[in-house]
Amino acid sequence: MYRDTWAEINLNHIRTNLSVIRQTLSAQVKLMAVVKANGYGHGDVETARSAELAGADYLAVAYLDEAIHLRTKGIKLPILILTPIKPDDVQLAIAFDLMLTVTSAAWFEEMRVFKEEAYCSKLKVHVKMDTGLGRIGIKTKEEWDEIVPWLRAADIVVDGFYTHFATAGMADTTYLDQQAQRFMTMMGWSETSSIRVNHFHCAGSAAALRFPHLAMDMVRIGAAMYGFYPQNLISHLQLEPALSLHSRLIQVKKLMKGEFLGYDNLYQAEADEWIGTIPIGYADGWSQRMQHTELLIEGQRAPIVGKICMDQLMVRLPEYCEEGTLVTLIGKQGDEEITFNELAAHIGSVSQEISTSLTARVAREYTGKKEAGAKWVKQTLPFTSSSVKM
Repeated sequence: MYRDTWAEINLNHIRTNLSVIRQTLSAQVKLMAVVKANGYGHGDVETARSAELAGADYLAVAYLDEAIHLRTKGIKLPILILTPIKPDDVQLAIAFDLMLTVTSAAWFEEMRVFKEEAYCSKLKVHVKMDTGLGRIGIKTKEEWDEIVPWLRAADIVVDGFYTHFATAGMADTTYLDQQAQRFMTMMGWSETSSIRVNHFHCAGSAAALRFPHLAMDMVRIGAAMYGFYPQNLISHLQLEPALSLHSRLIQVKKLMKGEFLGYDNLYQAEADEWIGTIPIGYADGWSQRMQHTELLIEGQRAPIVGKICMDQLMVRLPEYCEEGTLVTLIGKQGDEEITFNELAAHIGSVSQEISTSLTARVAREYTGKKEAGAKWVKQTLPFTSSSVKM
């Protein structure tokens, strides 16, 4: 690390969060840990290994390249790709023993051109149903009837049948209840079509924690494993954020009353002030939407002033501080804390937008590998072709 800006990832918190969540589930319910988007910005390989150590049964990612990366790093848990892949990549998915999300008969028809040895290598799929989120998935009975013949093929294994809720993090459950009822109806379609389905799942983090009756055969835990969840609606659980963000002052200067600071003269000192410069900016994922937020220095809150730059930002210090003084942008110092929830509310978004926005320029440092011991070391062995199930 050649600059003083880094994110610290506590892998113990990830494992503990998953263990706490696991204890709320019935023994027969499987847990799918979602490690897409580089583990929500926490590191995909590290969070995948932590999830497995915590007892996860499955992993999920968004894209094929994310799944292949995990396989090449020695991750062997079953992996579901949540976004449909291109039909011509089907052989690659089979070679790496990956499960695919499917949403249409048209995909299967095109895929058949590329899938070799149709009845030798099995293709495992999860059928995505659109119950009201409106993103991807089968919405009508007609669409389902079109895909059924493809699902009955001897080389197709329907490992899952699932949907995703649009409002699981909102207090009003009216729309969620409507989606759940639609999904129950759609589950009936699979039964009357004599399609054998290994797992039915509809609950992501918020739904799984709030509504245990929706756990079904499996739950998909993404945001909650990193400590992101609607605390006001789930007061019976205490999950810990796994990521904190830190930097150091690289320069401290005196700004005199009336002087301007930063691009476009956006800030003007109302009195003589001490200003500190910190090496993080919007190219690191700390966007200009973070203007007017605060950070911690020597246990005190200090406001960001002026426009956030590409590589640096400025803060009004509570008093003179030495260059090199630790600054915390997310996390605790003494009795003060800057939380993801606070920052997400400021930008009108969710905590995971902040963590996934942190770019590769921000070094990740991990704590908790030592506690995992030999089990962690064992899982660093690379994935090889001999371990692929064909």
